[in-house]
Order: sequence, then structure tokens, then C-alpha cells
Amino acid sequence: MIDLHEKGHSFKELHEEYGPSLDTIRKWAQAATVIAIDHQDTAVTNEQFKQLQKENRRLKEELDILKRAVVLLAKRGIYFLGRQANN
Repeated sequence: MIDLHEKGHSFKELHEEYGPSLDTIRKWAQAATVIAIDHQDTAVTNEQFKQLQKENRRLKEELDILKRAVVLLAKRGIYFLGRQANN
């Protein structure tokens, strides 16, 4: 349906012919809209961008947890970068 919309069919025409609500078709079109082209000429849709933002937040949280763990382990004299910390 996104291809048909991009070829000129209106949301109303698509709704009348295929059945999904106008709002649903609009949401699909918005999610599929290309918002950027990366350095490798790969299109990034709005939905993909949202997923990348979500993954980026998760990875930052994980990195923060790991950084805190390293500090705690170093303070307790546990192995640090493959070597035992000297007391």
C-alpha cells in the first residue's frame, strides 16, 4: 500500500479499495518515510530511526552499568583488565 501511495493513490482511495482505516494507512506511510540517507547510501525510515534511538539508549545504559562495575571491582581489588589489582 505504501508503494501505491507513493505512486499517487490517496489514502482515501487505498482505504476504500483495501479496507484499512485512513489513520492506519497514514501511520504506515509515516513509518516508511525515508528521513535520512546514511554514508553508505542506505535509506533510513522513521520507524528504523526510532528503533536505532531505542537501541542506542539501551547500549548507553549497559555501558554505564559496566563502567560502574569496573570501578567497584577495582576498589575491591578484584581483577582489573586481566590483572589482579595490587593492594
